[in-house]
Amino acid sequence: MSIDPAADDVAAAQTFSIWRAGVDAVRGDAAVAARVALDADRLTIGPQEISRTAFDSLLVVGAGKATAAMAAGLVQRLGGAIAIRGRINVPRGTADGLDLGAIQVCEAREPGSNEPTELAVAGTEAILRDVAGASQRELVIVLLSGGGSALWVAPVAGLSWRDKLAVTRHLSGAGASITELNAVRKRLSRIKGGGLRRACPTARMVTLVLSDVIGDPLDTIASGPTVCDGLPDDYALQVLQRADPERRMPAAVYEALRRERTRVPGEDAWGHDVIVIGNNATATAASGSLARRLGYEVLIEDARGEEGTAEEVGERLAGQAIELLRDQREQSARPRCRVSGGEPVVRLVEPRLRGQGGRNQQLVLAAMDRLAKHPDFHPRDRGRLVLLSGGTDGEDGPTDAAGAMLRREVWDAAERLGLSAEDYLRRNDAYSFFKQTGGLLLTGPTGTNVCDVRVLVVRPDVA
Repeated sequence: MSIDPAADDVAAAQTFSIWRAGVDAVRGDAAVAARVALDADRLTIGPQEISRTAFDSLLVVGAGKATAAMAAGLVQRLGGAIAIRGRINVPRGTADGLDLGAIQVCEAREPGSNEPTELAVAGTEAILRDVAGASQRELVIVLLSGGGSALWVAPVAGLSWRDKLAVTRHLSGAGASITELNAVRKRLSRIKGGGLRRACPTARMVTLVLSDVIGDPLDTIASGPTVCDGLPDDYALQVLQRADPERRMPAAVYEALRRERTRVPGEDAWGHDVIVIGNNATATAASGSLARRLGYEVLIEDARGEEGTAEEVGERLAGQAIELLRDQREQSARPRCRVSGGEPVVRLVEPRLRGQGGRNQQLVLAAMDRLAKHPDFHPRDRGRLVLLSGGTDGEDGPTDAAGAMLRREVWDAAERLGLSAEDYLRRNDAYSFFKQTGGLLLTGPTGTNVCDVRVLVVRPDVA
């Protein structure tokens, strides 16, 4: 079901509203529009001020789940005041209903399938040609958001996009972090790892980023197409060797990772023209702010690095819930809210056993399983606790859900249907579990992508 703020369950409705406030705070259109201004003398983009006499027009290129919304925000701010052309690669449906002017859209993949396609290859090659042909009188604006790595696909010589797809699938299934995954993808690409910037020898380039990586490492977000790769030369090879001990990946992949990297003078300074306009901390702060206005005692916990697995994060949240419930039994207390952000990984079981799901659904199911087995969690507590975990982009794995919400109705449905959370968890089949119990979070594309936001609400009263 789609959780609606107008639902009868007040705690669930408030939990959804708190989560949604975080998403709304980092929407691509608003984030760009708030940082772009044009007058007779200058174009201001964040802290950058560019003389109006330095360029005649804009070339806009980009890739990502939120990039269509970002492009709409740019067009909205600049309107007909300056000539704009461009191309963006985005998931299907994310540009629907948006005014993008003369910016052409390549719907390079289907929703819920964050993998390269032939369409993505064609769109990327067109963008590389446009950027390579940009004149000194064009200002190139690059719009990047999470998901850009799979949408900009330009394999190095000797590799096909299918080779890259095989590597991506293997690393993801092995539980590789986003840093590890992107390190490999950069070395196998002509556009990632600074490749787009190298393709633009004459025009000035400014990059706007909605960060989907904790800590905002510019060389990792969307695999850093306009930033020098600062990782050691052998890092990507080491990542693949650890994840592929039986050497199942194509030999051409290993050969590409062993090649010496091409560098050009001035690479280290490229990051000065990259501006982060929103991130996970922006979203969690907005969620926490609304929770306080709703009367909750709030604690915000932002991830500082890699979080571990979805199961581990879910178990930690279950532990926090037990502590809050115990405190409220011992003393009268205000309702509590814990807002957290991050992006855990999921280790997949072998394909023949695997069901459907994503990291947020897996996380919530792991928390439910942990709570159900805890001696201090009583059936009456089911009505006091709500846990929501959702991808801010509206996607969670290869499903149509953004995540899942655990509330009393889910417990009741699981009990009525005789479903075992542990069984579905073991098979990576959280989607099927929550589809049957009414716990899926269905939002569609949100116009942003800054990792995940999780909201845990515990109330002293039993509903």
